[in-house]
Amino acid sequence: MTDIAAAPARSVGFFFALAPRGKAVFFALAATAVCLLFAFPVFWLILTSLRTGTGVYYVHRGTEFTTDNFHEVLSQEIVLRALFNSFMISTLATVLSLGVTATSGYMLSRFKGPIPNAWFSLIYIFRCVPYVAWVLPLYFVTQKLHIFDSYWGLLLPHIAVHICFFSWIMKGFFDGIDPSMEYAAMIDGCSRWGAFWRVAMPAAVPGLTALAILCWLYTWNEFLFALILTAHETPILTVVMAQFVHELGMEWHLMSATAVIALVPALIVTLFGQRYVIRGLRI
Repeated sequence: MTDIAAAPARSVGFFFALAPRGKAVFFALAATAVCLLFAFPVFWLILTSLRTGTGVYYVHRGTEFTTDNFHEVLSQEIVLRALFNSFMISTLATVLSLGVTATSGYMLSRFKGPIPNAWFSLIYIFRCVPYVAWVLPLYFVTQKLHIFDSYWGLLLPHIAVHICFFSWIMKGFFDGIDPSMEYAAMIDGCSRWGAFWRVAMPAAVPGLTALAILCWLYTWNEFLFALILTAHETPILTVVMAQFVHELGMEWHLMSATAVIALVPALIVTLFGQRYVIRGLRI
């Protein structure tokens, strides 16, 4: 029993006893394994999108590739409408959410009193509730307000989720900014609102950029709200992608082609904003 209990300790000791070069090799191998683990599904997705309808079931046919799947998908009006709707809703949700979370995070960071404490408690309570539990009440609310299957019917739930989560992150950004410059601006005649716009906001631009990218990607990839709160008038790309599963089977080649098309904007945003995300999260 003693030897068994001491085995993990010996393994940890062996790891720390490795030479620096051995540690570098170990971490390089571990990083390569993790990258391959995440890259393989994307590779298989792209490979499937280039197969024919029957070729997806025959892996040994390695030379049979086609781009007809992309032509067939992009020729469908519902896919083009869903692509446009997803882009517009993601962009609008990002802009409107940041407009609220920036002021919300600043208030939570700089002000103390019953109103900030009540606001913090409110978003804390809503954040503790799984957003899956909001779906059914939101369905009835959107029906009652006659905004079901519309932009507003999707924007408002997304904005609510973003405010509850990103207000905390914005508070952390503003906590990391020295308020002395704001006090100096107010001594020179600026109001609190002027100090917020002229001093605090420019210093928080990296954090805002990071949140904008995360917010856009979250809305772009969201599925549950889009599935429950939309129908035929406002198709969303993630829901349209799932409609290739029907009573006749699964059209893997078309679904994969649509997924690759959906992957391209997210990849561009990620590559463009990677440095801003890293810089913003270090504030």
